[in-house]
Amino acid sequence: MKILIAEDSATSRLMLQEVLKNLEHRVLVAKDGNEALEIFQKEEVSLIISDWIMPGPNGLELCKQVRATRRPRYVYFILLTAMEGKSNYMEAMEAGVDDFINKPFDTDQLRARLNVAERIINLQVQVKQLQGILPTCSVCKKIRDKNNQWVPIESYIHQRTEVDFSHSYCPDCLKAAMKEMEKY
Repeated sequence: MKILIAEDSATSRLMLQEVLKNLEHRVLVAKDGNEALEIFQKEEVSLIISDWIMPGPNGLELCKQVRATRRPRYVYFILLTAMEGKSNYMEAMEAGVDDFINKPFDTDQLRARLNVAERIINLQVQVKQLQGILPTCSVCKKIRDKNNQWVPIESYIHQRTEVDFSHSYCPDCLKAAMKEMEKY
C-alpha cells in the first residue's frame, strides 16, 4: 500500500517509516498537517497514519479535510496518539478516523492494524467495481472479468459476494413466453 505518514516527531516519523518500509509498503512522509495536505492533494494514497497533536492541521483536522475531498477511492485513516479516554475516542470517530494506534506504537499491533486496513480497502475496491460499469454482452449478458474472460453474470457476482441467484420470469417475459408457447 502507499501510506502517508503525518508526524511532527522526527524520531517517531523515522521509526514508523522504517517499519512500514520493512513491511514492504511505499511510504510518503510529512512533518506536519500542512505538508500532509500538500502531499495528499498530489498523491493517491491508500492509508494515512497521522499523529493527533502536531503543527498545522492536527490529526483530527487533517482527517476531516481528507474526508471532505470525497475521492473515488476510500482513504483509510489511522490516528497515532498518546491520548486516551472514551471522549477522545468518540471525537476522533466523529471526525472520520478509522482506527487508533497508541504511542509508543507496537510493531506487531501496527502490522495487525495494517492487515485490517488492507482488507477493508480491498473490499471497498470490490464494491466499487460491482457498482461501476461492467462490460456486458448485449446478447447473452455475460460479463468480461479482469482476465478478459466472458463469464455468466451470476458466476461473476457470486465469486465476489455472498449473493446467490434464483431464477424466475418477470411478468413481461412470462407473457412473452406464454404467447410463444401458444403458437405451438
